[in-house]
Formats: sequence, C-alpha cells, structure tokens
Amino acid sequence: MMDKTQIIQLLTTIIHPEIGKDIVTAGLVENVTQTEGKTTITLSFPKARDPFAVSIKRAILAGLSEKDPQTADQTSVLIKEAAPAPKPQKPAKPRQTDRIRHILAVASGKGGVGKSTVAANLAVALSRLGYKVGLLDADIYGPSQAKMFGVEQHVPEARITEEGSELIIPAEKFGVKIMSIAFFIRPTDALVWRGPMASNALKQLAHQTDWGELDFLITDLPPGTGDVHLTMVQELQIDGAVIVSTPQQVALADVVRGIAMFRADKINIPVLGIVENMAWFTPAELPDNRYYIFGKGGAQKLAEEEKLPLLAQIPLIQSVSESGDQGFPTAAMESMATEYYLTMARNVVREVERLEPPHEG
Repeated sequence: MMDKTQIIQLLTTIIHPEIGKDIVTAGLVENVTQTEGKTTITLSFPKARDPFAVSIKRAILAGLSEKDPQTADQTSVLIKEAAPAPKPQKPAKPRQTDRIRHILAVASGKGGVGKSTVAANLAVALSRLGYKVGLLDADIYGPSQAKMFGVEQHVPEARITEEGSELIIPAEKFGVKIMSIAFFIRPTDALVWRGPMASNALKQLAHQTDWGELDFLITDLPPGTGDVHLTMVQELQIDGAVIVSTPQQVALADVVRGIAMFRADKINIPVLGIVENMAWFTPAELPDNRYYIFGKGGAQKLAEEEKLPLLAQIPLIQSVSESGDQGFPTAAMESMATEYYLTMARNVVREVERLEPPHEG
C-alpha cells in the first residue's frame, strides 16, 4: 500500500488545465490523511463549481489504480469548493414615499365618528401652517375625500419618469395633494373586493402617485382593524397614528381596540393622541351654549387612562358637515370652527416632533 509521501508525489503529476500547474503546487491539496489503512485526500478549490474538479478527482483515482489498485480501493477524494458569490442585487428603485418626511394615519375604531372629516381638515390645517401636505384616501370601500375637496371629476393623468416608471399625478386643492380610489371608479360602482385586491390597489396608490416632496402625508384609513390597516403598516413607514372618536361609550370601546392594534408588537406605531369629534353641539344663534349630545368628556378620560394627549375637542357644527358636502373643508375658510382644526394640527406637529431624535451639535 502506498504511503503518504508516495501519494503526494503522485498528486504532483495531476495538472489543473486552467491554472496550468500541478494541484500540489497550486495549493489545491488541502490534506492527505491515512487512518487504519484508509486514505482521504481533501482538495480545496478556491472557485465555486470548478469545472475541472470532477475530472481531477477521476485522474487521481486512475493514477492510484495504475500504481497500486489496493490503495485506490481504500482512498476517498473529498472536494471542497468556495461558496458561490452572491448575485449582485439590483439597487432598490426609489419609491415616491421616500421623499415624504412624515406619514401619519388617521384612524377610528368604528364608522360614523367623522374620521374622514378630521383627516381632510387636518391636511388643510397643516397646509395653512406652511407645510407641504398630501392626503391618501385609504378608506377603499368608502372613499369620501374626493367629494370633501370637490375634486370628484378629477381624471388622473400619468407622467413617465427618466427611469421609465409611470407615475399618477394627484389632484391638488387648498394646498393639499389628494389621491383616492374614487378617481378610478364611477360613483355608482360598488367595490366588491376581497382583502388582497383592496390591498394591491392601495399599494399602487401609495407608491405610484407623484407625491413629490412632502412634509406630511395624511392617510385616511377605513374604520376598524383589518387587511387594509396591515397593508398600510407594511407598505408605508407610518410615523404615528391619530385616533378619532366621539364621546359616547360605544365609540370609546372601539378606540381601545384601535389603540391596541397600533401598539401591537408586530405593528408598533406610536399613537400621537386622540381627537374627540362631536364633543358638544353649539347652535349658531347661541354661540355660548354647549349641549353634550353624545356624552361629556369620554375621550378626554380615555386619553388620560391610555396616557395619551387629547389633541383636540371639536364640536358638532352644522357648517362643518355642509362645507364638506360642498367640497370646501372648514379649515380652508375663516369660521369659528377653523381654529379647532388649526389647534389640532399644531398639537399633531408637536407630538411628531417629540418622536424625532434630537439633533447633534
């Protein structure tokens, strides 16, 4: 039986065709071991999937058979190759939302609390404070922002970027860029979509809209918790959520669930605070009178229990509903209701700034 020295001498006769050197000189022989009459030759190739690895192994075994068949029968040739080089990844395409400083969600535990009205007026109020603002109507089954801004007839056009991507141009009014599924369907159409269909539509609205540079993108979520909420959380880096409620106990119970959703481990989005909508009713002819139709201070108490700021208490004012129906959000005009929304916007900005890391220097 051949000893280790004789085997290595044989290996010096095996040439790697591409390198042009014998496998010993080329450093491809990592080890030759002999234990209890068995020989193991370990070859180490620096290149992944070396095309000559198998033929070199055969040449070694053929050479051993010619010199000493007994040694050949008791020899194993192990091949080690470098791991394949990782495929170069294409750089991620820039998304339109990458140029937005803050993305905020406006949500409610249940319908009928005036969430969309609050979202519209928050967007307009932020614009009046000097910020660049966009509004994404993510209430996909009940889109209302097109009507509230009076842009129902808007027909979105597309533009082609230098990279060849197609972007949708949003409507713009009162300094707010608006995108809604309502622009793509007839008012009489019923959206009978399963969750994945609705989610895919929202992804397109979020990422294919030509938002430009924005300070705030307000996202009007549908009421409750479900697929759309999870899609928005996954697709958009939402900085914070504004929860809208009325003072009544039924609405507040749903708010608790909404807060819990945003605070869940897999979502973990800061809740900026609560807006108590329809906090009281003040008749225009009796501006000093307050009638607590839906109860008093319920949202304020809940905010204290949840250790959240009460961002605003907005009364039930007939002109707010009327102006929304006419496509003219209250925050865009001068009225006794406007200051409530401006105060809300200032408080939202304050809470967002608290989340930002301090600047160095």
